[in-house]
Amino acid sequence: MIVTFGAFLLYWVLDDLYFNRLRSYLDLFIGQRGISHILAYTLSALPLLFGVWLVHKKWNFARYLGLNGNIGKALLLSGVFTAPMFIGYYLAFDVNTEITVNQLLVSVIAAGFFEEVFFRGFLFGQLYRFTRMGFVPAIFIGALWFGAIHLYQSHDLNSALGIFGITFLGAVLFGWLYTEWENNLWMAIFSHSLMNLSWLLFSVDENAMGGWYANLFRLISIVLMILLTIYSKSHKNRSMAINRRTIWMKK
Repeated sequence: MIVTFGAFLLYWVLDDLYFNRLRSYLDLFIGQRGISHILAYTLSALPLLFGVWLVHKKWNFARYLGLNGNIGKALLLSGVFTAPMFIGYYLAFDVNTEITVNQLLVSVIAAGFFEEVFFRGFLFGQLYRFTRMGFVPAIFIGALWFGAIHLYQSHDLNSALGIFGITFLGAVLFGWLYTEWENNLWMAIFSHSLMNLSWLLFSVDENAMGGWYANLFRLISIVLMILLTIYSKSHKNRSMAINRRTIWMKK
């Protein structure tokens, strides 16, 4: 537990101090902001990878971060989960004709992949999967942190509370999804990325909060995500991973 928190804190401090400078430096050579952003994120993951090694004394990062799951299945199911958002936003909003490659790389690919690897695969995953800590305490700190880093999108107290609440609950949802699909982090990665893509593709809103119509179809997607996950467990005669024996402290 101490190693996990320590590695994540080290990543966060280094990221806060050097990420923008590193990205700008890489951009001098690459000339493509989105690619530079992804490479800077990749390098900033080194403290977390070292943390995984310290905990497990092995280099099998894919296994310990949940990246060894079925990618094709995760992509297909995530497309089904988020279909209501794409359909609803297509009917209600204009297509964003000014969308750029940089926006796609930064807001969809990088945000969906690295945020899930860092916050769910590492911070939540190491605590929940490899200690006796239950789901609620394991997800809580990371969800608080995840909500806080999105507060830059707010412009007043109401928008700050709304954005924090939505991103906090999103962190809980993606952590639950990751766990229930047999620690397949790609389920959370693709669901997160596709939700971001629908938001960007149809110019839904400038921040994560959105209006009532945007949140209606986001809620439908979330409900569909939950119901199909429960149905899959039931269909395979498997119990839910998050239950009364794992919610607070594993027994």
